[in-house]
Amino acid sequence: MFSKKINLVLAMFVVSLLIFQPFSIAASDYIWSDDSVMASTTESVDLKLESGAAILIDQKSGEVLYEYNAHEQLRPASVTKVMTILLIMEALDSGRLSLEDKIPCSENAAAMGGSQIWLDVREELTVNEMLKAICVVSANDCTMAMAEYLAGNESAFVDQMNAKAKSLGMNDTCFKNCHGIDEDGHVTSAYDISLMSRELLNNHPSITNYTTIWMDSLRDGKSSLVNTNKLLRTYTGATGLKTGSTSLALYNLSASATRGDLSLIGVIMKAPTSAIRFKEAQKLLDYGFSNFSYTNLGNKGDVVSEVTVNKGIEKTVNLVLEKDVRQTDKKRNWQRCITRNNNIRKHFCSNITRWCFRRSHIHISRQQFD
Repeated sequence: MFSKKINLVLAMFVVSLLIFQPFSIAASDYIWSDDSVMASTTESVDLKLESGAAILIDQKSGEVLYEYNAHEQLRPASVTKVMTILLIMEALDSGRLSLEDKIPCSENAAAMGGSQIWLDVREELTVNEMLKAICVVSANDCTMAMAEYLAGNESAFVDQMNAKAKSLGMNDTCFKNCHGIDEDGHVTSAYDISLMSRELLNNHPSITNYTTIWMDSLRDGKSSLVNTNKLLRTYTGATGLKTGSTSLALYNLSASATRGDLSLIGVIMKAPTSAIRFKEAQKLLDYGFSNFSYTNLGNKGDVVSEVTVNKGIEKTVNLVLEKDVRQTDKKRNWQRCITRNNNIRKHFCSNITRWCFRRSHIHISRQQFD
């Protein structure tokens, strides 16, 4: 698959030469870029889950490794807050917000039900404290306070949430609020939760400073915090991410973990009990770490090969990777070695009426284990 894609890219390059620069090649390097080099690893595997929907993805590539009812629209409960946290982190990274900014509490925020730290309209907490309360104990009052501070009111913030969801391709999602308390039409899917979870973890990795907290406190130790995500205490490599439950949504979880070079995100929706939610999230992650590995195919700037140019200003041109190329693949009882073939044979003829192209290869050699 990898070699076929290189062939396609090279062929497109040759055609572009014929159309736009038929009689000369002056560049010494050609940057090869391919955003879609991924193995097809989704298989028909039955993990015998009791939950209503589930998905497992590779955090780095976004590749789906397992799915079950992944696009069914369900109530997300407090997993909604992954999007709220994502928008907070974007505001922090853009400089519109700082961790030391003081956030006031409105009457609306103070009146929130469900999980909360009982904010008072007379107090202010820093963004750092608000994030800690949201990520660790899923505080609805802090979530509302942050939404109102960033957008002026919850409605405007929800518009931003939906706009971000659309930009991420979350086509199964419609947000009605910023916290996840049950509301008609407030829905998403396991697949969409994996998308926003991946966006948060990949582009704002410092969020794990909060999502990995097991126990902490606020208000000079007067308010104790214990994380609602029990996997942090029991699962090796757990990095987060967000729990959620209501009487209608049942029990949801976006669980993330990293072991070695492999980072996974497992989403469970509509589990019948909290215990089953964590058990099946662990089953997803165990399946991923037991059956998949993450391979480095090449780094940005690597020269893949040298191409011979016929009738050009330059005799050769280098094919250079524009960015890092990675692949998630099924584990086997053999070691996969990625090597470059020093005998790659390609010839470009910069003649508008005639060109020749011979196939290029990147070899994947398999060494059996005894």
